[in-house]
Amino acid sequence: MTTLLSHGYNLIIFFIISRLMSITGKLRPWNPSNPYEILSFNISSKLSTNSDAIRASSKDFGKIVQEIFPAAVLYPSCVNDIIDLIQFSYGLSVPFHVAARGHGHSIRGQATAQNGVVMEMNSLTNNNNNNNLNNGIRVSRDSSLGFYADVGGEQLWIDVLHATLEHGLAPVSWTDYLYLTVGGTLSNAGISGQTFRHGPQINNIHEMDVITGKGEFVTCSKHMNSELFFAVLGGLGQFGIITRARIVLDKAPTRVKWVRMLYDDFSKFTKDQEHLISTDGLDYVEGSLMMKQSPVNNWRSSFFSPSNQTKISSLLSQNGIIYCLEMVKYYDDHTANTIDEELKKLVKGLNYLPGFMFKKDATYVDFLNRVRRGELELQSKGMWDVPHPWLNLFVPKSSIMDFNAAVFVDIILRQNRPTGPILVYPTSRKKWDERMSAVIPEEETFYCVGLLHSSTGYDDCKILDDQNDEILNFCDKAGLNIKQYLPHYKTKEDWIKHFGKKWNTFQQRKNQFDPKMILSPGQRIFN
Repeated sequence: MTTLLSHGYNLIIFFIISRLMSITGKLRPWNPSNPYEILSFNISSKLSTNSDAIRASSKDFGKIVQEIFPAAVLYPSCVNDIIDLIQFSYGLSVPFHVAARGHGHSIRGQATAQNGVVMEMNSLTNNNNNNNLNNGIRVSRDSSLGFYADVGGEQLWIDVLHATLEHGLAPVSWTDYLYLTVGGTLSNAGISGQTFRHGPQINNIHEMDVITGKGEFVTCSKHMNSELFFAVLGGLGQFGIITRARIVLDKAPTRVKWVRMLYDDFSKFTKDQEHLISTDGLDYVEGSLMMKQSPVNNWRSSFFSPSNQTKISSLLSQNGIIYCLEMVKYYDDHTANTIDEELKKLVKGLNYLPGFMFKKDATYVDFLNRVRRGELELQSKGMWDVPHPWLNLFVPKSSIMDFNAAVFVDIILRQNRPTGPILVYPTSRKKWDERMSAVIPEEETFYCVGLLHSSTGYDDCKILDDQNDEILNFCDKAGLNIKQYLPHYKTKEDWIKHFGKKWNTFQQRKNQFDPKMILSPGQRIFN
């Protein structure tokens, strides 16, 4: 710990640790002229400066940025612990930064706070009575809203799924991976193959409880404290910490028909994807690339049988790159007799390669939780705990053909490096709410592109990161008007360009809800 404390932490430690450990009397009311007494002695026992705790809270899934150390880690047992910490910082003439860490799935250290405090939100899961929720998740019904779930921001989506299924219900919009926290995905957007139909997860929220950068506890919705509501959704943690979200629920299906079709022509592939998201019958549409340097099945989804893998490998050796269209239709006992006929109608007229349609029947839960199986398999082989220099983009429809030629075919295929899954699928702008902080391209249809790289070590990670830079530089010079999803920029000018016409509103909201710029410094937007 001596090494860590020698890197400029003395001021923070003095104010946060030494001061707190000296407070043994009754908790005093908030007094702006004497803010140091705002925290009770109890919260000091929940702060740790243990070097192992600090290092653990400095790591994330990306494993690219690992040297940004907080001064302390808070393990809150209730929402008031979070309020007390932020109010304490806000009352200082020189406040310290605070970052909420959910499941640590950021890519470039976005959930840490150098010289500040990282709050491990998962410590709330064992103390959910303090959130006034039953086990952190409570299902209810309202005459105007229908069914919904009140969910703690620290809860994992997989737990939300299981809890709501007990009532025959489920959220309608998901991410591909369910072991992420509700607060974490809502701070970004939350996208997957259901987005074209239901919008991102941020579009399926009725209400939230949020703790602002002033330490104020605020309940907000489209109709109550709406400026904060829209700011927080897709706001990258800049305006408040989500402690509760009221999530839209619908009747849950029990099974899915899962279909994949292969293409050797990108134009036909995208045309069919765009057709499918314009129809009414499907519940999920995604697409991906299959490349000769990568295995046919990957950690994201093991779909193809051994015999089909041989058949596909032969096709890959001829073409180098193949495009896979993936679609899913949900069903249950009431629609089991008609599902095959409905599916037949949906695929009629599509221009996939003859003989290269593959079908699977699966439970609804197995489909939604498909990535977890691959994760566990890689973990068992010691292949999951590696750097992940991911790049996620939104590409306008008008630019997707140029993107394919320059990025997929030229840069990635030419460099011939096995990386990981590459996703590409369209969605519709009309399913997003412009008032929210999330940034998307201006066009009505745009593509979600995910380059989900895994590297074997530092040198390999640098090569993949350089490839990401090459892709971004091409998009910039070619004027493709892309937007980063899960964005990472190095300068304020880049952030201003990213937000575009939303920048002034974003900055005004920051001044309103976090004027001392305490929250989420790891995004590096304002600091």
